[in-house]
Amino acid sequence: MLPSPLLQALVGDEEVGALFSKEAELSALLRIETALAQVEAQVGLISDEAAGRIAEACSSFKADWAGLAAGLAQDGVIVPAFVKQLRTTVGEAHAKAVHFGATSQDIVDTALMLRLKSVVEIFGRRLDALLHALRALKDRDGATPLMAHTRMQQALPFTAADKIDTWSHPLERHRNALNALAPRLLAVQLGGPVGTRAELKGHGDAVADAMAEILGLSSALSWHSQRDRIGEFAAFLSLLSGTLGKIGQDVALMAQNEVAEVRLATGGGSSAMPHKSNPVPAEVLVTLARFNAGLLGTLHQALVHENERSGAAWTLEWMVLPQMIVAAAAGLRNAQALVTGMSFSASKAGS
Repeated sequence: MLPSPLLQALVGDEEVGALFSKEAELSALLRIETALAQVEAQVGLISDEAAGRIAEACSSFKADWAGLAAGLAQDGVIVPAFVKQLRTTVGEAHAKAVHFGATSQDIVDTALMLRLKSVVEIFGRRLDALLHALRALKDRDGATPLMAHTRMQQALPFTAADKIDTWSHPLERHRNALNALAPRLLAVQLGGPVGTRAELKGHGDAVADAMAEILGLSSALSWHSQRDRIGEFAAFLSLLSGTLGKIGQDVALMAQNEVAEVRLATGGGSSAMPHKSNPVPAEVLVTLARFNAGLLGTLHQALVHENERSGAAWTLEWMVLPQMIVAAAAGLRNAQALVTGMSFSASKAGS
């Protein structure tokens, strides 16, 4: 949702952004309908023949994208138009077995969880790589003497190792927090029209548990209007971006010509001043931190659902959460490049 496609090169992330493409969402929707039908056949809610036909249809499904867009505009959610198209593909004989006992939010929320599972895996790998790069930088340059600054003023001498510790310690905590958060976050959604699973005729819990196992998610009670897991993940994204922003701010200050405590492998040029080498990757980290800090408040507005479901709050979540995820991913990518390409120099302060 960037205002200009060109900004993708600066603050976007193709790998993570692709998880929020229409193709990725459709693939997740089809996986869920397949799993739902498979499990419902196992407990006797639909026939084995119907489940097999649904699986076949999902594997060969070709979306009418214009129809899905029109349905989304009319219904406020893509699933009614999607299910209609899928039932047509399945055929009249087994059409009623498609989406049996589920509601739109079950499918959309679980599809989000499938993609967030990939996001969590990518973030884990990138955090590990960034922490490794910081350890390598500390091993190489840690003894370099620097001047500590408090409240933007020279304080006392310390070393590059001390500075690097202020960056790596919170990242280690974020890595641990991600591991702890993942099982709570990545939960299947299955509640039926009002969250009671009544339409599943006493098999609701068993269906949810089996679907979770097939999809590689945690089982959970219906959480249609209980969005705390999403809010907690958004808070994690903002905290992570903030830590990366602190690294960027420090590096930008230390790279100033009159300070010169760090050297960057590459810098941004100026159209008017060819001698300049701007700390662009560091500046981007600051920008992304402020962006996610602002969006966190907006995302947390989506915690306020009216009664058993809110169209307004849910739509707001769709708009904001992907932007926060992509921003945090871009921050990790930029931080890795920044740390890998930088080196410390002895402080000029006090000389």
